[in-house]
Amino acid sequence: MEFNDYEADQSRLYNLHHTLDKNSADSKNKVKKIWKITLWLSIITIIEVAIGLYCFYNHIPKTIPNVGFIVMTLLKAGLIVSVFMHLGDEVQNMIMTIIIPLALFIWFIIAFLYDGNFWLWINHAFSIK
Repeated sequence: MEFNDYEADQSRLYNLHHTLDKNSADSKNKVKKIWKITLWLSIITIIEVAIGLYCFYNHIPKTIPNVGFIVMTLLKAGLIVSVFMHLGDEVQNMIMTIIIPLALFIWFIIAFLYDGNFWLWINHAFSIK
């Protein structure tokens, strides 16, 4: 093929190796996987709402369901990143390039919250101004 052939049809230039027949088995498997993950995300969300409503109407302390909410939110975030952002198909080094800075950033937030809480406790306990 000549370069001029690509100029005439730009779609071939950008989709040279990425075209996929929508009726192929690979395409149908991808769509099935997306529907499966969407179903899981919906189920997790329904569980979160049900727990939230149950705890609200039965006056359960917020500490108990909050741990569950954090776990379910992290699970949903992992599913979204893995499937819809295609991180699950990447090589291990690429995944670590994203996960390690994220973990350090979360640690950074927790450390500053802890430090701020300690400062408030010292200020309140000893009336330092």
